[in-house]
Amino acid sequence: METSSTNYKQPTTNNKQPTTNNKQQTNNRRPEIYVVMTKNLQGFKEMPNLKSRIRGFIVENFLFGNADSLEDKTSFLEEGIIDSTGVLELVTYLEEEFDITIEDEELIPENLDSINNVNAFLETKKG
Repeated sequence: METSSTNYKQPTTNNKQPTTNNKQQTNNRRPEIYVVMTKNLQGFKEMPNLKSRIRGFIVENFLFGNADSLEDKTSFLEEGIIDSTGVLELVTYLEEEFDITIEDEELIPENLDSINNVNAFLETKKG
């Protein structure tokens, strides 16, 4: 998921000019160092990796790449982002991605209805 239209320039440690070949730059960067940036009232802030992974799944699978109105506190159910089948898809993703088991009694909105709720839930599960 690309979040910016500006090109990334790697710092240089010698007198060589940085490469301008975008394909080469992309291949030299490790995927785990990407940081998802979100715009808030103060500008841009860094999101924790956990929230960015949750956001990425929701955006790709339910919003089809359009995350314009998705905030960390946005209710998935109230905003019609996911339905009951979507909750099952989210649970499957969480169990596989984070190597956890979600019990039936944990399938409540307080745990799964927003990025903030899912993040807090995962932190207690991974505790």
